[in-house]
This record gives sequence, structure tokens and C-alpha cells, in this order.
Amino acid sequence: MVVRISTAPQTCLLVRTIHTDVPVGLSDPQYVAKKRKMLDAVNRLRATGAQLDLDIPIIAVLGSQSAGKSSLIEAISGITLPRASGTCTRCPTECQLSHSSEPWRCVVSLRRVTDAEGKALSQPQKIDFGDPIFEKPLVTERIRRAQCAILNPGTSPEQFLEASDDVLEERQLSFSSNTICLEICGRDVDDLSFVDLPGLIVGGEPRDSRLVQQLAEVHISKESCIILLTITCETDFENQTAHRLAAQFDPSGARTIGVLTKPDRIPAGEEAMWIGKIRSGGVDGGIEYFSVKNPDSQDIRNGITYEQARENEAEFFSTREPWSNLEWLCQRRLGTDKLTKRLGQVLSSLISKRLPELQEELDRLLEQTQQDIDRLPSPPSSEPVSEILKLINVFVQSIQHLVDGVPDEDGLLQTLREPRDEFKGEIRRTAPYFLPLENFSNGNNLSLAVRSMSPGPRIVPRVPPFSFLSSEETWEQEPCNASSPISIDDVLKKANSAVTRELPGHYPYIVIKQYIVDFVERWEDPSRRFFDTTQKELTSDVQLLVEKYFSQYTHGHLKQGVSIMQSHIQKCADTAAQQIGFLLADEHEPFTLNAHYYTEYRSKFLGHYKRHRLISTSDSRVIRNLDPDTCSPSMKATLDEAISSLTRLGLQSASLVALLPPDSMEPAIGIMADVRAYFQVAYKRFVDNIPMCIDRTLLRGVTVGLEDALFDGLGINGPGGYERCRKLLSEPGDVVERRSELEKRRQRLLLARKELTELFE
Repeated sequence: MVVRISTAPQTCLLVRTIHTDVPVGLSDPQYVAKKRKMLDAVNRLRATGAQLDLDIPIIAVLGSQSAGKSSLIEAISGITLPRASGTCTRCPTECQLSHSSEPWRCVVSLRRVTDAEGKALSQPQKIDFGDPIFEKPLVTERIRRAQCAILNPGTSPEQFLEASDDVLEERQLSFSSNTICLEICGRDVDDLSFVDLPGLIVGGEPRDSRLVQQLAEVHISKESCIILLTITCETDFENQTAHRLAAQFDPSGARTIGVLTKPDRIPAGEEAMWIGKIRSGGVDGGIEYFSVKNPDSQDIRNGITYEQARENEAEFFSTREPWSNLEWLCQRRLGTDKLTKRLGQVLSSLISKRLPELQEELDRLLEQTQQDIDRLPSPPSSEPVSEILKLINVFVQSIQHLVDGVPDEDGLLQTLREPRDEFKGEIRRTAPYFLPLENFSNGNNLSLAVRSMSPGPRIVPRVPPFSFLSSEETWEQEPCNASSPISIDDVLKKANSAVTRELPGHYPYIVIKQYIVDFVERWEDPSRRFFDTTQKELTSDVQLLVEKYFSQYTHGHLKQGVSIMQSHIQKCADTAAQQIGFLLADEHEPFTLNAHYYTEYRSKFLGHYKRHRLISTSDSRVIRNLDPDTCSPSMKATLDEAISSLTRLGLQSASLVALLPPDSMEPAIGIMADVRAYFQVAYKRFVDNIPMCIDRTLLRGVTVGLEDALFDGLGINGPGGYERCRKLLSEPGDVVERRSELEKRRQRLLLARKELTELFE
């Protein structure tokens, strides 16, 4: 072992000694405690698998084949790696070095990030590979067997602990992204962690070359990865792939440390180029270069010890030109101990910077992960029968709430309000439009007839047409929105043609019934439209509830099973349609016990038709002569005397109309009044009965027997109900896999946060 004794800031005396208790690398007690604590935290973070989610600081050893990487790793770690022809390292090897007062110990484990088929695992698997090792020479063979276990993922790793050499020569894979983990501690071990990557292949199988490069890129592409770039001095610098790959991901060289290996093999005359890299290393932010001298193949075959190798290295740089002539600052970059010290400083600095950032990233990732979990459907219940019963109960209650009405403008009843009002308006507009006038077969006469339906002289009360109707019922003031006009002579003609054995002045009831049936027959289409709209809106709203409560259960066909709702709604709709048919059929047979209402409206319509007929016929000139505003003074005096006499008798001035000659159209006026009065009775009950029927048999009716219909349709009754419920609640494999990934990620992050929390306590 080489012990460095400083006699002055600019001088350094190398003294050879053998002392196993002296650490291999940096042992400055000023930094040991802090560095070890941070490094342990990072190692524990990696043990949780957090490196899948976080950019955790690590040193990655990058180099081409035969660049001296293995010897460098041995020099830093103090262990001997397996040697073989061709590529030695076929999977990443992670070394976690920590100083300890306990005896030297090495624990070997495997970290799987892919399965036997090469698919990425959602959670890394750490597998212990054998018992702890307490003798350094035994580590080499354990690493060889661990690598064979990784390259044969289809075989249990335990089998390779005692496998014969023939078995160890077999391998299913050429390279793997799964990692060998070495946890090494002891009194002669410094605190450092790094990962040794397979050497970049020059030539060889393109598939293997690409896989090795991808393994390297996965590590060195991360901003918290320190690239330990291994360059051999026996090959032209520009021809080495490793430095080009490092420059691709770290163009400035800010996180790259170069190490020049095999300085004893520099071709004659090329020393200046390599020395130049040592001298210019780190200047202006470039790559800082170190150089190490490790045993060659002959030394290894001769069984050189670790201590001897370090002594030989110190002697080489102190005695061999041009290395021995370098200025003091450059001398600080020569030798494994200098490199190890620098790596420890850089890694500690990076860890110190990253740890607070990692805490923030952890909190952010945990929040995002929880949100992703919350967006997934709830996992199937362990009590499927209870879960199904609960789902159906909530679903049925929601439908009950839907048809009872919700205080929401988008509610079902609110949506049906406009179609219901439209239905009512369409029924009102079927009222027979009678005109108490004759002979208006052409448009002009019709226009005159309509205009004549205006108030007459004051002796006949000046009132608007149908003033006795409510504002919403006065549609007949706008004939264009009403039924086709029916003249009084058409009514009388139909009445006369229907007479059989009736007495003079009497007409068959069939005339009135036919007019009634005519407008009743026009009620079917509005009724059907309102019914269809109601069924459509109900079906749509129920389907939204099905989506709300069962959309996540498509895999087990629970949602499809709930489609029994469609047939249940259709069954209720069929009942409602049948009831509507009954109501329409009933209206074809005129009947009412509402005699008072019917009689009152008959009287009003009778007076209305007579009044407007009087002011529109030839006898209206008599009435106009009775108008106080237009008659002569002598006629006015006579008229005033007549009105005074009628008043003393308790009569109205309109009673003068009774003095007029009888109207030949009186029977037709009576029929018109009968039909219009009955329409008022019939339409008002009909515009109530149809919505009430639809509401009772379709809307509210859909909740009747709904639970039983769902239970029967889903087939969850009986002895096989439990298994049936379990299958109905099953979810797609991708959802199960996604939830598992997120849960594992959440657990990783929680463990990582716990480790960081303990560090900062």
C-alpha cells in the first residue's frame, strides 16, 4: 500500500508499506462522516428501486472493450473480476463500497429489471445470491456465477451457485440489462458507489453492439450520472467509441471524468498528446483527465497482489518519464488513489446538491402517482356479492331520484317540460274552428268573414272573440294556427243530411259526435310524439347512469348485463303505449260528468256565436239603427226610453236583441256550441291524462320491480351467485397491470421519501 506523507504544499513523498488497515481510496476523516451518510442514503434509495423514477447520482464506468475497465474496477474496489477471452463484463455490475470498522465482507445480489422474456418489470427484484463472502479471492468466482445466472433468466439463480463449469459455459443471452450488485465494506474500503458497464463493442454482432450501447445510454443520458470515461493509451484516441458516446450526452464534459489506462503502452513519439490531456484536463470546463497504471496480463498470471499493484503504479508515475517530470498539479491526477479521491469528491458534491432536489421531486411524483391511481377504477371488492348489491342499490336509487325530479335545469323532468307544453299546444290547436257565417268558399270571403268577427254596436256587448277563455286558450283569434274554418251553413247542411225520424227542429246526436271524433282523431300523433320523446329522454338518462356506475365493469360483462334496463324500459313503454291507446279510444266515445263545466261553456259559446252572427248578417242594420252613436235624435230619444223601461224591469239593454226576428241557423249554432263546449271539457282532461299516464306507467313505472329485473338479468341469484358476482366485477388485465405498476411505484417513492426524511432529521 502507498502512504502519502506531505512535507510541504508543493511536495509529496511516496513511501511504500504494507498495511491492510489503511483504506484503499480517500480516507480524509474531515469528509468521511458526511460523505458516508449521504452515500448510504443514495445506496438505500437505489435499493428501493427509486432509480426507476428518480435521477439518482451514480458513477458509470464507460469504455470500449479491452480499454482496461476491469483492471480499473479492481484497482478502485480491491476485488478481482472474472477474466475470459473477449468481453468479460456482459451485464452492469454495481459496486457499493463503504468503509467499516468490521472485517471485510462482500454481499452479492442480483437486481432484475426485466423478466425472462426481456420485458421491463414494474418493480425491480433484488435476489440474494449466496451467503456473504469474507475472503476477497472468493468474490471472483461468485461474480462469474452471478453473471451466468443473469444471462440464463429462464433458470433459477440458486442453481448456478453449485453448477459445474460446463453449465456455466451455457448462456441464453449474450448481454443483459439486469445487474450484479456488490455491497463491499471493510476497514480498507473507501465510501464510493459506481456501476461498471459492459465494454462497447467494436465490430462483432450488430445486435450485441446495439444492446451494449443502449445499456450505456440508459445510464449516461441521466444528468446525475458521472461518466467515468476509460480511454486506453495504446489505441488512437479518435478511434475509441467511448469518448464519442460520452460527448453525445455530455457535450461540455461537465460531468465526465476521463481516465487514461495503459500509459506504459503509449507508442513512441505520441506521449505529448496524452500528457496534453492530463495538463489541459478540466480547463475551461472540459473533461478532467487522470491516468492509472494497472497490472498487465503477465502480472495477473503471476498472481500479483493488490498491494503490489498499487506499489508498482506509484513507482511507475514517480520514475517513468515523461510522467515523473510533470508539474505538481498534474501529479495530482496520476494514480488510482488520486482518481478515487476525486471520484469521491465529485460524487459527494453531486449527492449533496441532488438530495434536496430529490425530496421535491419525490413529493411531486408521489402526488402525480396518487392522481394516476385515483383516475383508475376502484379495484374489485373482496366481497363481490355485497359489492354487486351495493352497486345495484345505488343505481336503482339514482333512477328513482331521476324520475322523482332533481333541481337541475338538465334534469329529466325539466327536459320534458318543453315537449309536454308542445303536446298541450298541439292538442289545443285541434279545436274545431267554427264561423257563424254563410257562403265563404273562397279566400276573399273567408278574409271578410274573419274580419267581421269583431265587436258590434254597444247594444251588443263589445267584447273580443272568446273573451271568456283564458289567455292561453284564445288561439282561435289567430285562425292561421287553428283548424280549417267550418262555416255555419256547412254545419246545418251536415245536420240536415243526417236527419232520419227526428221531430222538426231536432237533429241526430251523430252529427255532434262526428265533429268530436274528427278532432279526437288528430290527438293521436301529438300523443305519440310526446310519448316517444319521453321514452327517448328516459332511455338516454338511464344510459348515462349505467355509464356512471358500471362503465368500469365491461371486462366482466357487468355493464353489458345491466343492459337489461333497455328491455325493462321497453316493457314499461309498451304498457304506457297500451294505456295511451285506451285513453284515445275512450275519447272516441264522447262522455262527461262535468255537466256544470260543459253547460257553462255551451252557454258562453252559444252567446258568442249568436252575437257575432247578429253583427255580420243583413239584420245588423237594424242593430246599427239602435246604436245611440249613429241614430237620429228622435230615434235616440225613443231608444233611451226603451232602454229605461228595460232597466226598470231589471233587464239589460242587450235584451233588445230578443226583439229581432228568429235566426234560421239557430240549430247549427247549437251544434257548434255543443261541439266547442265539449272540446273544452275533453281536451283539458286529455292534456292531463296523457302526461299522467306516461308518468305513471313509464317514468315512475320504470322503478317498479327494477331490482328484481336486474338480479334476474344478471343471474346472481342461486348457489353460483358468488362466483358469478366475482366474474362480473373482474377488470381488464391492462388495468390490473397499470394499478399494480402505480402501486409499486408509490411504494418505491414512499420508501425513498422515508430514507430521505431520516437523512435530514
